[in-house]
Amino acid sequence: MPVVSAPYEINADDVFVNLASVFGVPLHLKCEGFNLAGSIKLKAALEMVRAAERDGVLTPGSVIVESSSGNLGIALSMIAAHRGYGFVCVTDSRCNRASRRLMESFGAEVRVVTQADESRGLLGARIDLVHRMCEEDARYVWLNQYANPNNWRAHYRSTAPAIAAEFPELDVLFVGAGTGGTLMGCARYFRERSRPVTIVAVDSVGSVTFGGPALPRMIPGLGAGVRPPLLDASLVDDVVMVPERDTVNSCHAMARHGFLFGGSTGTVVSGALRWLAARGDAPALTAVALAPDQGERYLDSVYDPAWVERHFGSPQSWGDPVEQPVRPQELARDS
Repeated sequence: MPVVSAPYEINADDVFVNLASVFGVPLHLKCEGFNLAGSIKLKAALEMVRAAERDGVLTPGSVIVESSSGNLGIALSMIAAHRGYGFVCVTDSRCNRASRRLMESFGAEVRVVTQADESRGLLGARIDLVHRMCEEDARYVWLNQYANPNNWRAHYRSTAPAIAAEFPELDVLFVGAGTGGTLMGCARYFRERSRPVTIVAVDSVGSVTFGGPALPRMIPGLGAGVRPPLLDASLVDDVVMVPERDTVNSCHAMARHGFLFGGSTGTVVSGALRWLAARGDAPALTAVALAPDQGERYLDSVYDPAWVERHFGSPQSWGDPVEQPVRPQELARDS
């Protein structure tokens, strides 16, 4: 093992799990949570901070401020602590208590928005607060993960090449849609390669990213109440919308086999299984799905039976709904 001098230098980028033993489907999961920040967001956070430093935007005495539902905030709080910046995370009531406490352990300040914007939801309210903070104090620097091109560049430079190296015969890649950074970075990378790869975005029902109606969502991570500026839907081949109770189902199924993943991972896996099942008896594909997070931060939500029943009812009553993949243009037409 190498000797490191910074916490963000520890990041295993080559761990894949074969989920055939769990779901009976040839699907490989790229695990992005094996770093000290615990999620894929470490890559984007580090890329954005380093770019801001190069551009002279972040200087000694700066305070980073960012809107985050949890994982990016944790990554930035760790980086800020090591590099000597202040950090304020603007989040909302869906952010896991464990995530808030972890950020505070790094010395970050966490501001929780409880009142949603009438048309843009909690995310819109968070962004409005960030704007006000930056207007009031010149020390504040908003990296703006929703529009910062260094968000997608992080995955163009690291995540996608690691997948291509491990699976040179890749047919389809499933990526969760949050800010669009991971999705756009991987999509741009594989569009430039001679071998065609189908890019399938997986999103949560209730997200407006691909034109669907805004609905309440309880699990932080994927989905958005405001369409991400980074998104270029022309780079996406298919979109699968996943109900949150299916996210919970997938998380629990993997946990029963010893794999404890987070809510975002459960959503991506559920979407991948739904898309692959819709192909029926077509020849098997080389398929990879991205697992953005680990499950420890969801012990009080996704893995808490009382929380699950309170928000989604008894699992015994859910049934097994199957939805067909929805293409971006269909979502746009229906919106």
